[in-house]
Amino acid sequence: MFAWQASLSQAEAIAFAREFALVPARYTSPAFAEKYGLTFFGPLPWLTSMFMHGGILHIAGNLWVLWVFGPALEDRLGSARYLVLYLASGLAAGLLHVLFNVGSTVPTLGASGAIAGVIAAYARRFPYAWVNVLAPVGFVPFVFAMPALMFGGFWFVLQVTQAAGSLVAGPGGGIAWWAHVGGFAAGWLLVKRMAPPADQAEEVRAATESWLWPWRAWWRWVGWWWGRR
Repeated sequence: MFAWQASLSQAEAIAFAREFALVPARYTSPAFAEKYGLTFFGPLPWLTSMFMHGGILHIAGNLWVLWVFGPALEDRLGSARYLVLYLASGLAAGLLHVLFNVGSTVPTLGASGAIAGVIAAYARRFPYAWVNVLAPVGFVPFVFAMPALMFGGFWFVLQVTQAAGSLVAGPGGGIAWWAHVGGFAAGWLLVKRMAPPADQAEEVRAATESWLWPWRAWWRWVGWWWGRR
C-alpha cells in the first residue's frame, strides 16, 4: 500500500487519500461525500487507512514498534487471534478519532491506532517484561529499562493528556491522539478475552526472571568493570 502511495503524483495522492484514508466528514456530512464523489458511510477506509502512511519515517516508526512488541504477543495468541486484535484495535482507534473530530476534512492514515492496541495487549499480557526505552535528553540519547506495564501506563497517560489538550487547543501536529487512546483501550480489553489460559507455573517463572533481569545485568556489568581493574 505504501509503495503504491509513493508511486502517485501529488494530485493523485491527494485524491487517493481522500478516498481510502479515514476522513471524519465523510461519515458526518453527506454534502462532503457528494462533493468529492465518495460513497457516504463507505466502509473500506476503516480498513485501508490502517495500511497507509504519510512518509518513510511514519511507516518505519510504526514497523519498529510493531517489531518490538508484536512477535511475543503473536506467539502467545496465535496468528489468527493476533490479527483479529490488531484489526479490532485499528477499528476502535478510527471510531474514537471520528467521534472526537466530527466534521474534520483532514484524511487520517497510519497504523498507529492498531499498534497502540498491540502495546496495550503486550503490557497486560507480559506486565513484568522489561522494555528498553530511548529518551533523548537534549542531544544526548539516554537509555533505561522499565517493566512493560509501567511503560504502557506512561505511554497511555501521555496520549490521554495530549488528546485532552487537543480539545482545548484544537487538533495539530498531525497526530491523531484520540486514535491512540481508542486503539490502546481496545487492545487492553481484548487481550484478556482472546489469550489462551496461561500456565501458572510458567507465569510465575517468567515474572521472576523478568524482575531479576536488571539485577543480573547490573551484576554482570560490575563483574566486567571489576575484571578490568
